[in-house]
Amino acid sequence: MPLTLYYAPNACSLVPYVTLTEAGADFDVRPLNFRKSQHMTAEYLRLNPKHKVPVLVIDGTPLTENVAIQIWIARNFPAAKLLPAEPMQELRAISLLSWCASGIHPFLSRINSAARVCDLPLAEDSVRRLAAQQLFENYQIADDMLAGHEWFFDHFTAVDAHFFWCFRRGTQFNLDVSQFKNCMAHFERMKGRPSVGKLLAYEQEVQTAFDQAA
Repeated sequence: MPLTLYYAPNACSLVPYVTLTEAGADFDVRPLNFRKSQHMTAEYLRLNPKHKVPVLVIDGTPLTENVAIQIWIARNFPAAKLLPAEPMQELRAISLLSWCASGIHPFLSRINSAARVCDLPLAEDSVRRLAAQQLFENYQIADDMLAGHEWFFDHFTAVDAHFFWCFRRGTQFNLDVSQFKNCMAHFERMKGRPSVGKLLAYEQEVQTAFDQAA
């Protein structure tokens, strides 16, 4: 079953790259250069008219949105245990994946692209400041969840991969996240996983190629 992941550096397409690697899946990666608007081409819009990443093309059929993609990977690679086996725990994991996607990600987007949220003159600093406050509220929730735990559940799951991206993206905006000690420890544990090491090396390779093509 051919699998192709459409990916962009620093974007949340990091998440399925990590989980597909954790699952031992055989997949191809198609990097998109957002600076050259490759996500807006007619070819890509046929796959995803929302012009976002990730897209996982499964035997020719595109699947969008990280939550759905993580559920598909978990169901098709059960040995990787990317979601808890117990039904209520599985639902809790899906709930946390949804929280990462819709409860945390939007604040990161506002910090990254404040002008898309409010185009009033001189509003960008205010948008970023308020978004950072709300982002930190969510980081505190995660920090409390991780107190005394290595992972969000009793073993690594897709939730850890998704929150890793959410937390890492905050660090890329030069936010002071040092107060979130448990999140910081989780972040370091994640960087020690071979799947994440592979992702970071690939990301650097793609970013270098994009920079050279600029």
